[in-house]
Amino acid sequence: MSSDSHDEPNLRILVVAPSFDILGGQSVQAARLMERLRNEPSLEIGFQPINPRLPGLLRQLQRISYVRTLVTSIAYVWYLLARVYKYDVLHVFSASYLSFVLAPTPAILIGKLYGKKVLLNYHSGEAEDHLRRWRRTAIPTIKLVDIVVVPSDYLVKVFAEFGLATTPIYNLIETSKFRFRDRVPLRPLFLSNRNLESHYGVDRVLRAFSLVQKDLPDAGLTVTGDGSQRLALEALAHHLNLMNTKFTGRVEPDSMVDFYDAADIYLNSSEIDNQPLSLLEAFACGLPIVTSDAGGIPYIVENERTAMVVPGGDPVGMAEQAKRLLSNPQVAQRMIDEGKKECVRYSWAAVRNEWMRVYEALVRVPTEPLADESDETPSPGQKALTR
Repeated sequence: MSSDSHDEPNLRILVVAPSFDILGGQSVQAARLMERLRNEPSLEIGFQPINPRLPGLLRQLQRISYVRTLVTSIAYVWYLLARVYKYDVLHVFSASYLSFVLAPTPAILIGKLYGKKVLLNYHSGEAEDHLRRWRRTAIPTIKLVDIVVVPSDYLVKVFAEFGLATTPIYNLIETSKFRFRDRVPLRPLFLSNRNLESHYGVDRVLRAFSLVQKDLPDAGLTVTGDGSQRLALEALAHHLNLMNTKFTGRVEPDSMVDFYDAADIYLNSSEIDNQPLSLLEAFACGLPIVTSDAGGIPYIVENERTAMVVPGGDPVGMAEQAKRLLSNPQVAQRMIDEGKKECVRYSWAAVRNEWMRVYEALVRVPTEPLADESDETPSPGQKALTR
């Protein structure tokens, strides 16, 4: 795998992930990671979207329900068969359930067919239910890969319960792309930034906000994102007689910074979750957070230090903690300061060496470390690779 020229990469990696046509945590994280990895001279990074756009007239087929899934899946498998042989490692992003069957599974099988190393980068907060319900297919498929990387210690625990070893490498947050500011004074301007699907509990956010607005009529709420529950959520907002409430629909990742900047408190009431990027982005922007305790969230926030944490499905508790922040600016400021410190764990400087070590462990190609690497305390991901 070594190169005769310094101009040639030592390692060719094909990232298999959703494109921004499927807006969500996986597509955002894949794009951020590829942008950084492409600056590494020892690596050549290719990208294969799981949702490729068909050329010419064939694209019209992707506008037809059901037909879209069929033709996109056929095109995706075809592109994999045509491209995988050029690369040394497949870095495959993964969600759960049917998505696991349609997206990572073909990449894993084709990667093994070509004798390539396969890295499964599993992101779903629904992992426990997925592995339990789909045990006979999902677990044997996962065992085919060479290494499983997960973004949280929560998923390390979940996978271990099913006898699957994983390496944790945290999600990447580009803090330079967000505007940090102190919220003085703290205004009753709230933000929710989740896909509008039932398990993200945006209905609880609306109910919590209705309780806040009874005491603070001028309070405002912006709901960014889109999904199957949008019409139902808009109807609920009307039923609750919410004022100053705006549904923006889909927002491109580069534009979200303006919505974070305009808000003063971030609300999250998800029922199933892993390591939501929106909470980390709120840290980076200086937004105090009120959140549910779903899934892996307690692994990334600490109650009353970096966030106000309430039980899932508790809009009353969420409203009370939101009003508590507004009436206690010192508490809010302390949370803002502590949240800013947390961002360091998710910076490129913190995760870069771990990714390079994973790739090196797969193919045994030396990589250039960051300066002063020897002085760093081993991270969870580093320890996992040396066990």
